[in-house]
Amino acid sequence: MQRTVVTINSNGRQSASFIRVASALGWQVRAQMRDLNGIVAQELSELPNVTVYVGYLEDRKFLDDLFKSAQCAFINTTHWGDEVAVGRSLADAAKKAGIQHYIYSSMPDHSVAGKNWRALPLWSPKFTVEQYIRQIGLPATFVYCGIYHNNFTSLDFPLFRMELQHDGNFIWQAPFHPDQLLPWLDSEHDVGPAIYQLFKEGPRKWNGKRIPLAFSVLTPRQVCQAFSRGLGRQVQYRRGPIMINVPTPTGYREHLSALAYTLGEKAAPYFGPELEKECPKLALELWEGYRDIEEYAREVFPVEEAANGLTWMEEVETPRREIDHEVPINC
Repeated sequence: MQRTVVTINSNGRQSASFIRVASALGWQVRAQMRDLNGIVAQELSELPNVTVYVGYLEDRKFLDDLFKSAQCAFINTTHWGDEVAVGRSLADAAKKAGIQHYIYSSMPDHSVAGKNWRALPLWSPKFTVEQYIRQIGLPATFVYCGIYHNNFTSLDFPLFRMELQHDGNFIWQAPFHPDQLLPWLDSEHDVGPAIYQLFKEGPRKWNGKRIPLAFSVLTPRQVCQAFSRGLGRQVQYRRGPIMINVPTPTGYREHLSALAYTLGEKAAPYFGPELEKECPKLALELWEGYRDIEEYAREVFPVEEAANGLTWMEEVETPRREIDHEVPINC
């Protein structure tokens, strides 16, 4: 059945992943973007069945045009601007247009659990929007995305920096306990197929449900073991504070501080206590062809590093050391 689906912030990783799948399967995609700058925007605008709507989400008339006569929407708001106000406006426009299935990319507000956990500033607005969507009665499903494999970089960015050592190996430093279980997914490879399957099965099955979208649950130690196998280099985990060595927006600094406290010091479940038991079971029911971290490290990480102007993968490799092949633990 051919459908018309709305996406926003369409050159972001989540939306772009879904658009590629929907386009290939013949769905009509209305892809909102603020402009057509960048490689991803140009790629998506040239895909079959994709119509790009250039405009701003604060414009109510633009939203009416975006949603008019569409059946579905995959919505991932961002923290640029007033995310809660934009999220509510999008939900109102979808309700007005009679959208039959609204999938919203949400995240938890840890502060509501009553365990002295701090809310994460870039996540809690999404939870507020989720509550509003529920209040107005949209037929909706809420996906909670795990940590992107694509976050890792050897550039000097905070939290997910794989710091290249003089011997050609890597160290990842983060505030998580080495044996703390965390959820993972490859956003570009796996978000699209999972979202498509949710639409295919429809609101009769998924209305009101929260889906922890992660295809493996691994500790930092296990993540580094997987990277070691994929790269053929030693990758070690070091528990330590988040290092901020580059100009970083105040809002993101506050988010990192709350994350270090809530997920690091307090070891709170990433998705909150309610969804922990459903991960990765629900995601695997939606999409079995996921790309795991070892495959990502072997096939994609060097390519993304090269695209960022890095050359370590072209240098003569140091002799390979014995790599620990401990089997990852999923739950």
